[in-house]
Amino acid sequence: MESPSIAIVGAGPGGLLLARVLQVHGIRSTVYELEADPKARGQGGMFDIHEDHGQRALRVAGLFEEFTRLARPEADSVRILDKAGSLVYEDTAAGRPEIDRRHLREMLLDSVDAGTIAWGRKLQEANRLPDGQSELVFADGGRETVGLLIGADGAWSRVRPLVTGVRPEYTGVTFVEFVLPDIDRRYPTLSKLVGAGSMFGVAPGRGIVAQRNSGGVVRVGAALFVPIDWLAAADADDDESPLDRQLLLDQYAGWSPELTSLIRYPDEDEMVTRRLYAMPVGHAWSHVPGVTLIGDAAHLMSPFGGHGANLAMLDAAELGAVIAASPNDLDAAVLSFELEMFRRTEPVAAESAGITQGTFGPDAPHELAVAMAMERGGGKFESGED
Repeated sequence: MESPSIAIVGAGPGGLLLARVLQVHGIRSTVYELEADPKARGQGGMFDIHEDHGQRALRVAGLFEEFTRLARPEADSVRILDKAGSLVYEDTAAGRPEIDRRHLREMLLDSVDAGTIAWGRKLQEANRLPDGQSELVFADGGRETVGLLIGADGAWSRVRPLVTGVRPEYTGVTFVEFVLPDIDRRYPTLSKLVGAGSMFGVAPGRGIVAQRNSGGVVRVGAALFVPIDWLAAADADDDESPLDRQLLLDQYAGWSPELTSLIRYPDEDEMVTRRLYAMPVGHAWSHVPGVTLIGDAAHLMSPFGGHGANLAMLDAAELGAVIAASPNDLDAAVLSFELEMFRRTEPVAAESAGITQGTFGPDAPHELAVAMAMERGGGKFESGED
């Protein structure tokens, strides 16, 4: 049988790794990406790549050695503090080396053949056709018809409505993000506070998260457990109206001045506000021939737990493998992939939701510390016990 044309919507880690795995097996695909080119925007912070998910996927794609060359194992460390700045929990090695998002994306882009990615193709809508194919309608007016459509287009996927009407739900957490460049030279005390990897300052309903990136940059997030309309009430519901700095600092009354300096010092021009959403835990859909989803499009989770990119890449590796193994019964292969993905991701989604609630619950930061120790398989608490 002639293989159907394969379209992947979204050039994130999942979409790119899927194209790479298909290519390894001699199968062509096209990745449609809304950004104009690879350098259209910055790629944010770091990914910690888990051994049983992301690292496994990179091995399938033949990219593990290149990943180890680019990764920063020392950035795997985690520190959890209470609002007074006292250390509650620390772990320096969980086998999850970090990699700069930019480096990961460049590695994946370099691994696929020229012409695989169609840049500047923003998907407006996707429609099912009577013959079982899908029609893609792009913002530039172009249209494409494809045999197998794979949505790797994130939280607000334009492909998802073809398989389910369920949409992501607000987790209760709103993030205000900043960037602190050149932290080692400009703010050595804060650099020490953050450590080599990630730091979580946590109290009920509030958090300050800092993550060390390459090049002496630290990304900071003020995490607030607030109603969904809180940003609008604060006149900061879009990029043109940044949240008032003092209003934000007022949310951290009684916190250590050292911790609040992480949100006091950054340049306001770098401020980004966003709400965190997640798909309902256990969500699944009835199989639709010729269409499927991977990554956040399929199972968007809270970022607490660090599973998003890892699961997206594992989805990609497993879907690519079943497509390659069953060219004459592709629909049954995709169905088997979906059933396994649902089974595999449900407990991880439940864990991420639990960590999110525990992070900001009445027992914060101790509940987060216990959850982190269980997930990472070790570490030391303030008592010095393992």
